[in-house]
Amino acid sequence: MAHTLLPSHYRRFLLNERTMDKPISPNTYRAETVPFDSKPGPGQALVKVNYLSLDPGMVIWIRESRFTYTPPVPLGSVARASGLGTVIQAGEGSTFKPGDLVSGILGITEYAVLDDALLTKHELIPGAKPLDFLGPLGATCGLTAYFGIFEVAQVKPGETLVVSGAAGAVGSLACQFGKKAGCKVVGIAGTDAKCDYLKNELGIDVALNYKSPTFHDDFDRDVGFWDAYFDNVGGDITDFLTTRMNRFARVALCENSSSYSGILKNIMEFVVRSGRIQGFIVFDYVDKFDAAIKQISGWLEDGSLKSKYHIVDGLERLPEAFSLLFSGGNTGKL
Repeated sequence: MAHTLLPSHYRRFLLNERTMDKPISPNTYRAETVPFDSKPGPGQALVKVNYLSLDPGMVIWIRESRFTYTPPVPLGSVARASGLGTVIQAGEGSTFKPGDLVSGILGITEYAVLDDALLTKHELIPGAKPLDFLGPLGATCGLTAYFGIFEVAQVKPGETLVVSGAAGAVGSLACQFGKKAGCKVVGIAGTDAKCDYLKNELGIDVALNYKSPTFHDDFDRDVGFWDAYFDNVGGDITDFLTTRMNRFARVALCENSSSYSGILKNIMEFVVRSGRIQGFIVFDYVDKFDAAIKQISGWLEDGSLKSKYHIVDGLERLPEAFSLLFSGGNTGKL
């Protein structure tokens, strides 16, 4: 590995402008190709980025607002994104070595130099593949679904759990975690093909296409009322579902990919039905990460947890990949 051939140039995306009224615009990021002159210092590692995770939460990172859990990405700097990569060089005193598989906030770039403290080394476990460290075992995907279901929604056996955005990265895992908790799981998605995937591959109880003209009637017929709701989308779907809550229903508010206004209709339904809505971020539960990863790893090892990936190959196709993320064009982890 000491003689790894390094490129003369590499590509990266910089934050070009902030968007407030929509997820991502064509001018949000700016691509550039720069000379390769990266070298790790003491306690650092040079990482070749193999995969980047595209997540709705990336929108929060580019907005300048006091209503955020992390400082926004500075304009003109490398855009922020979680990723999976391979260590190419290790600086003096680094705990890593060339060839190590690592994850972290690598950025939208082909190569990155990062402090050891910002990287996590991974060893493959039985039943897992490298991408699973961005999927079921990743903070913005599997752990988000896990804590949303078990800590925020606090599902119980026999309850009815509804998941919107159910065929996406987080939603598909939330559905499976709900089944493992003994719930009747209802998945809401935007195509018949996605509903077939949820029913036939993931084994949930009810899958409904919200674009169907009979969606409301189908929900009333097949579901009726619900106890827990993992909300991935907000908007009209959530407004409808708030009129179908059982008493003491709970909502885990994850991402809001269809409505960025922050307006929730039917708020009085939570009062008259003694309901609860709670927003959360996965880093609220850092002290429980190890236990969750152990549990999820066990499900991967026994083959009972399924994951699906939608890979867009090539950094230059970033705008195309983002359009899939916010239009619902992907099935599984993007």
